[in-house]
Amino acid sequence: MTGGASRSQRRPWRHGRIRAVALALALCLPPVAAGAQGWAPGAETAQERASRIALWPARSAAAGAGAGTAGVPAQRIVERSADPRVPDRFIEHVRDPYLAVYAPACGSDGGRQRPPCGHGTALLVIPGGGYVRVVLDKEGTALVPDFVDTAGITLFVLRYRLPGDGHLEGADAPLADAQRALRIIRERAAALGLDPQRVGVMGFSAGGHVAARLATARTAAYAPVDGIDRRSARPDFALLVYPVISMAPDVAHAGSRREILDASAGNGDVRARERRYSPDLHVGPDTPPLFVLHAQDDDAVPVANSLAIHAAALRAEVPASLHVFPRGGHGFGTRAAHGALAAWPRLAIDWIQEQARP
Repeated sequence: MTGGASRSQRRPWRHGRIRAVALALALCLPPVAAGAQGWAPGAETAQERASRIALWPARSAAAGAGAGTAGVPAQRIVERSADPRVPDRFIEHVRDPYLAVYAPACGSDGGRQRPPCGHGTALLVIPGGGYVRVVLDKEGTALVPDFVDTAGITLFVLRYRLPGDGHLEGADAPLADAQRALRIIRERAAALGLDPQRVGVMGFSAGGHVAARLATARTAAYAPVDGIDRRSARPDFALLVYPVISMAPDVAHAGSRREILDASAGNGDVRARERRYSPDLHVGPDTPPLFVLHAQDDDAVPVANSLAIHAAALRAEVPASLHVFPRGGHGFGTRAAHGALAAWPRLAIDWIQEQARP
């Protein structure tokens, strides 16, 4: 674990305009409050509420605790879209992380939902948001038609804690949540009709950084809290979509790097922390197979991030599939992927099916 608690005691959570400007720089958006530019309070759907799986026992050390959380605003969901047909929600200041589950439907039996169908494959989905928020739709619900309805994969979309919100684990809070989430999926696999040896992770942007750390971590980011933590936290395969990878200043996404390094202050010098939080430097023979996707013209997270982890995989002889498209920018997800890039979900699904074969 990091020394996040002592940092929180030394440096209270950053309020006001300074934090708003940092958030804006991370997401390339003006610093506005909910309600501005058509933003409004948002909410989860009834299905999302019904499927929710909490990550941590209420009294565990990693259940959103930390001396620095006292001044953090309440957890909330914001809706940025004025079109209910195309939701664009995000959640921020997550204190009680959880999973929302999207499973292939098997119809109903006397009004009672049957267990999920499909071929037993599960994906832990970790959306992006510059480490200052977690998007819920363009890298969450927008995946459902391709990955759930068509491919029969069960998605577990993670609402994770953020580094700058003063949690006990500091910069490792997102990784702790991801490790716990993967273990919970494996613990519940039999009840959900899933194969515990076919559980992968797919991360986008800053969520790709979390996913890459999950795939390369050799130790847990938290102390065990119950029997679930006897399960493996290593994904069976990992998909990294326009991922943040390196913390080197000439390659890193500036906003993500700032959030990570600020939250890990006190845990070594800057260069040591850059190395610790650059997952390309931790790829090894035990790293699972990788699928890496990026657009060459991404002006937010340079394509050099994906090239770095692919090169590391080649050096470690880790199976890795790299897809770089000339155009697409950043944050295209499935909604804004056009031309040849629009085929990426099919490429990803075919690759996942290859990993699932004996």
